[in-house]
Amino acid sequence: MSLLNVLSKSLWRQTSSPFINRAASIIYSKQPKSTFTLEREIPDFVVGTLETVVGTQNISTSLPVREQHGRDESHHVCTPPDVVVWPESTEQVSQVAKVCYDNNIPMIPFGTGTGLEGGAVGYKGGVTIDLTKMDEIVELNVDDFDVTVQPGVTRETLNNYIKDQGLWFPIDPGAHASVCGMCATSASGTNAVRYGTMRENVMNLEVVLADGSILHTAGPGKRSRKTSAGYNLTNLFVGSEGTLGIITQATVRLYGIPESMMSAVCSFETVKSAVDTVMQMMQCGIPMARIEFLDDVMIDACNRFSNLSHKVSPTLFLEFHGAQDAIKAQVELVEELAQMNGGSDFHWAEKQEDRNKLWKARHNCWYATLALRPGTKGYATDVCVPISKLPEIIVATKEDILKSSIVGTIVGHVGDGNFHCFITVDPDNPEELPVIKEVAERMARRAIAVGGTCTGEHGIGLGKRDLLVKEVGDGAMTVMKQLKNTLDPKGLMNPGKVFK
Repeated sequence: MSLLNVLSKSLWRQTSSPFINRAASIIYSKQPKSTFTLEREIPDFVVGTLETVVGTQNISTSLPVREQHGRDESHHVCTPPDVVVWPESTEQVSQVAKVCYDNNIPMIPFGTGTGLEGGAVGYKGGVTIDLTKMDEIVELNVDDFDVTVQPGVTRETLNNYIKDQGLWFPIDPGAHASVCGMCATSASGTNAVRYGTMRENVMNLEVVLADGSILHTAGPGKRSRKTSAGYNLTNLFVGSEGTLGIITQATVRLYGIPESMMSAVCSFETVKSAVDTVMQMMQCGIPMARIEFLDDVMIDACNRFSNLSHKVSPTLFLEFHGAQDAIKAQVELVEELAQMNGGSDFHWAEKQEDRNKLWKARHNCWYATLALRPGTKGYATDVCVPISKLPEIIVATKEDILKSSIVGTIVGHVGDGNFHCFITVDPDNPEELPVIKEVAERMARRAIAVGGTCTGEHGIGLGKRDLLVKEVGDGAMTVMKQLKNTLDPKGLMNPGKVFK
């Protein structure tokens, strides 16, 4: 079927929301156009049934809307779904799933679209289930330090809602991500060294399975802070990337806002001296909240992009949380350890505006990297290794980038051995992307070889399916596929992701 025919047949079925259509058109006009050709069309009676379920205003087959939902923040080519729906309740998600299951139509959950491994791409067409209209904070238990949210609630929205109660949700992947989307990818971020990842902070999930049945992984309404009852179904779905079910509600842990916070920057002559300092901090039992590493190229990019003046060398960004007197003692000890390893150019920030400026620069690393080559796109990848292996892996990756004549930066959550490589890609140079993919694969294979993982945060998605096999082996892959076949026997849940 030609694209013209698809467009002409879809005009009458566009969503009735002018805002959504206008926003989608703006986004579509600024993004690279997909070369994807629709090879299938969902029957009109199925579209009509879906429209009955979610309402005329909550369904669209317009090309701009489908294109908007056929991409995330990754380099993967846009492949749009056939239909996009916006359910407004778990019951509607369940009914949509039943319709798709009965008609053998793929389902792709969609949150904020901030993923980095193609997890939201409509790889095999089907129905994208956009969950952003389910945006209620269902239950806040201040005394118990937990909250239950729907999938449209982002971490920023949640923190703005609970801050007046003296609480916060510290998992911070650096993107405007939804909490349930963070569950689906097992996100973490800069605070993981102190507060853990999503795996340690999810207490219960409500999940719609492929056939439309609804599962509560820890039991309906359960929110105990620990359990040894039965299999850990909650963590089965954390990191499942939408391939086992659609997360429609999450109960997560909250924390008290620290009495005091202090941030610091320290430069080092070598990668090894910076990482050695981190290992010594942890050996001394210093309860660090954030320990971020930026290589010399990344610091140079941040200086230019955020108008900073840090020394261009391997650098640690640090943050301390706790009582003011305790923090001061920790700061003094860390400064002493850093100086023993050749650290210099200390800059401390206690005022909130100074800390915000520092961490905004850190969170803008992606855009700072792209600014090194205006007009380019970005390719992001990450690995995680035992902390002691970080220096050799980072140095080997930097050497590989230089030998390959590409522009890339390295930034890492070194407190837990996780680091990212951001590489610029010239969209007009078809020879560049294959070289970058080879560099990224070598980086992942080096990590696996020293006892690490091919991804600490981004997930498998489309780009790391072969690496997953290399990492976990045939035995683990067999069990994973058996679990997948049990929960999704028709292979309709986000097909093509995690497994080929």
